[in-house]
Amino acid sequence: MAAVPEIRTARVLLRDWRSEDLDPFAALNADPEVMEHFPATLTREESAAMIGRIRARFDEQGFGLWAAEVPGVAPFIGFVGLAVPRFTAAFTPCVEIGWRLARAHWGHGYVTEAARAALHRGFTAHGLEEIVSMTVPANARSRAVMERLGMKRSPEDDFDNPTIAEGHPLRRHVLYRLRRDDFLGS
Repeated sequence: MAAVPEIRTARVLLRDWRSEDLDPFAALNADPEVMEHFPATLTREESAAMIGRIRARFDEQGFGLWAAEVPGVAPFIGFVGLAVPRFTAAFTPCVEIGWRLARAHWGHGYVTEAARAALHRGFTAHGLEEIVSMTVPANARSRAVMERLGMKRSPEDDFDNPTIAEGHPLRRHVLYRLRRDDFLGS
């Protein structure tokens, strides 16, 4: 496996995944409030498999979903990073920024701070022209982060997520976009 590059901000460290991350990652994936805007919570085994897929993406793409920690405060709070969606839609192929934090770490600005650093890495080190983010319309917390990052939504970009069954209340998604020039120029 290739070395995963770390990203440090004033308060957050985005780093490679460690074996000791599995327990807190499984706990946050099993939390119904954390997973409110996803079709289901995840088991420990599903969480472990997800870590394996995340680590493989770093090898394939040079970026991915970094494990997030707050040094001196919490050794693992969740993940923040870049991913390539594995489904086809009008806006794919693309790179998406995403995050998932344990509830105890919500409301401290960690996601916005870490996501800004991950966006910078994507636009500079990887030369991406655009990065998107998506969620269900009701996910006000994530939508607020997207807006704080300078991402813009156009209602005509909203879509039905093909990974979620037809008729499921979480199938409809909103899409936010951010262009490199808009991010680096701000």
